[in-house]
Amino acid sequence: MSTTRKYAGLALVAALGVGTLSACGDGGTKDKPSAGASDAPKPKTVTLVSHDSFNVSDAVLKEFEQQSGYTVKKLKSGDAGAALNQEILTKGSPRGDVFFGVDNTLLSRALDNGIFTPYEAKGLAEVKPEFVLDKEHRVTPIDSGDICVNYDKKYFADKKIAPPQTLDDLIKPEYKDLLVTENAATSSPGLGFLLASVGKYGEDGWKDYWTKLKANGVEVVDGWEQAYNERFSGSAGGKKAKGDRPLVVSYASSPPVEVLYGEPKPAEAPTGVSTGTCFRQIEFAGLLKGAKNEEGGKALLDFLISKKFQEDMPLNMFVNPVVKNAALPELFTKHGVVIEKPENVAPETIAKNREQWVKAWSSLAVK
Repeated sequence: MSTTRKYAGLALVAALGVGTLSACGDGGTKDKPSAGASDAPKPKTVTLVSHDSFNVSDAVLKEFEQQSGYTVKKLKSGDAGAALNQEILTKGSPRGDVFFGVDNTLLSRALDNGIFTPYEAKGLAEVKPEFVLDKEHRVTPIDSGDICVNYDKKYFADKKIAPPQTLDDLIKPEYKDLLVTENAATSSPGLGFLLASVGKYGEDGWKDYWTKLKANGVEVVDGWEQAYNERFSGSAGGKKAKGDRPLVVSYASSPPVEVLYGEPKPAEAPTGVSTGTCFRQIEFAGLLKGAKNEEGGKALLDFLISKKFQEDMPLNMFVNPVVKNAALPELFTKHGVVIEKPENVAPETIAKNREQWVKAWSSLAVK
């Protein structure tokens, strides 16, 4: 789960303009049973199971509910891994109709356990093809975000040292004892940073890289909150906590967050992004097998890739839209960065090797 997004979602009240939603479900017949169905009334509640970071503006969600005739019930279930475990345990008798939040690090596990019913969402043609990882449409891509090293601009300006830009830079002597990262066994960004090294150096080279990074003084803490808001000198929280690490593993969307919550609000972000250190996360949603309200679930999936939701999403979850025509808010375009070439590892490769990679990483980095 993106702890950055959980933090931002709890603090931010977004009130974006309301326009016209594309059709979601068959709202004109919402109270009538379909042909061949029983006389039982159509369910009016659709349940979305998600990790804790899911968030949407009230006005945008209300418009979907009014147009579709469904009331959305949100069931948040901890971090992404814990939420997925619950759905695997309840396979066939799910707690809801749609599951949101499985990402490309856990995707193969979800698909192999068969918890989703295939559905090609309306509007999928508008999703950028690089995000469509499941050709059977068991899951629909909803958002993307990049896990990257962030740096404290003031520290490097004061020291007259250029901030690092690549993974190779981080093992250079001038950056010794400057980086803090999260534990790959307990943290989503920590795992993403490990996977960035696998993507860059391959299955045969990443261990050597981490041996060098450890020798160069990388600090490992349990989670993002401790790394970013306590140990990192560039964040508002880190300044208060007197953090002394000017490099931290966080997100490409973290600088806009620093601007949004700055007191006073800065003209530019106090933190930057090392663009050659990134791993791309893609989050998906799917129709749960055995859903009590399958039609409502389909309508909800259509909504999640509608332009209205996709443009609302960045200021609520601090992630990027996946549809071609969705515009980013000015906060992102002015203070964020676009990662042109993030590292990637195929979901099936992650699924096959994740446990042994994390175990090997722990022996190298946590000792």
